[in-house]
Amino acid sequence: MADKKNFMLRLDDQMYKALEKWAADEFRSVNGQMEYLLHKALLENKRLDPDKKAADRK
Repeated sequence: MADKKNFMLRLDDQMYKALEKWAADEFRSVNGQMEYLLHKALLENKRLDPDKKAADRK
């Protein structure tokens, strides 16, 4: 499993509640939903190489 970094993120209550509902709708945790959305955005904006494995991106 790839190493993961921990960091603090502050969200206003309304944004957190919206993410929480969206995550529940897709059977994910809020953390998992945020990882999914960030990964998708990075790929769409060509900021992440889709062919490289997570271990190779260190």
